[in-house]
Amino acid sequence: MSSLYLLVLFFLLSSSSSSATITYNILHYGAQSGGQSDSSNAFLSAWGAACATTSSATIYVPPGRFLLRNVYLYGDICKNGAITIRIDGVLVAPSDYNVLGNSGSWIKFERVTGVSIYGGTLDGQGTSLWACKTSGKKCPEGATTLAFYNSNKITISGLTSVNSQKFHIVMDSCHNVNLSGIRVSASGNSPNTDGIHLQSSSGITVFNSHISTGDDCISIGPGNSNLWIEKIACGPGHGISIGSLGWTLQEPGVQNVTVKTVTFTGTENGVRIKTWARPSHGFVKGVLFQHLQMVNVQNPVIIDQNYCPGEKNCPRQASNLKISGVTYEDIHGSSATEVGVKLDCSKASPCDGIRFEDVKLTYKNKPVEAICTNVGGKLLASAENNNCL
Repeated sequence: MSSLYLLVLFFLLSSSSSSATITYNILHYGAQSGGQSDSSNAFLSAWGAACATTSSATIYVPPGRFLLRNVYLYGDICKNGAITIRIDGVLVAPSDYNVLGNSGSWIKFERVTGVSIYGGTLDGQGTSLWACKTSGKKCPEGATTLAFYNSNKITISGLTSVNSQKFHIVMDSCHNVNLSGIRVSASGNSPNTDGIHLQSSSGITVFNSHISTGDDCISIGPGNSNLWIEKIACGPGHGISIGSLGWTLQEPGVQNVTVKTVTFTGTENGVRIKTWARPSHGFVKGVLFQHLQMVNVQNPVIIDQNYCPGEKNCPRQASNLKISGVTYEDIHGSSATEVGVKLDCSKASPCDGIRFEDVKLTYKNKPVEAICTNVGGKLLASAENNNCL
């Protein structure tokens, strides 16, 4: 056998072994199904093993219910930039909400790269905490179900989140993220249960997802750019919101956001931009709301730059946050209120570059009213509901 042949064979075997995916089943690390035994350490051990290899790795959660307490997964010492978490079962939070309490997050990833999550269900068991909050009692804040911080190249597909104590999914300071086939389910009266919250992030796509919850279906905080949100079913919930923005003076802006092909059913709002009535150097620019269907929505199109709940923290102030270059195109359907378009912009920094094209909304089969304050813009084509531009 020639030395050249041996060299080629060695190369092929090496390439094959290095590209093979290694699977880490949490059962092999002591996890027990049934939802009663704590499997947190098993999950952490599987993560540690996957991080220790440079080969592609899969952490596998088989069918069954697996109880997890707080699980925090860090990428600082992780050698692996391609870890997949495949979930065929259900990860369930403790039924006693005090266990997660004020911890902030139930399952948290921080400083990770190349993590993908496919399938499965996350059950936050938040109903008892919601009841506590709505009763007026003193309650813990609760935990976000799934949070990523300071992370890159993240994929989440086919994941279901039910009954989160607080936010369902959070992306904070993350880049190049793809969320698809996400299902969020919580009661319409569950407090602070935003479906997907984005903050200080860029290059995020949210696609083909269904969100039913008690707060914003998708909320977009300060510092976000280059967001693409498409094919979303929202309801119940508070709609898709940019904001609240402008709480601080030196706040990063929001720019280059596309929200298209969304159906809002029975929601409190449709598409909303909301800023505190406080001084701020923040901004919103380059936003497209396109191909939206409203079904009995209370506030289909709304800009509120005088947000000041309870008249606290912002009395007699005005927002300086600049909103410009916002386009509303091909928006149809029904409003649950007579005023279907309300653009309440700041007298200190009026909105400009607001464009309406083919916006036709009805209330009891008649065109809705439009109310606009401190707004400059254009009607590009049919927008029969809008008489204030």
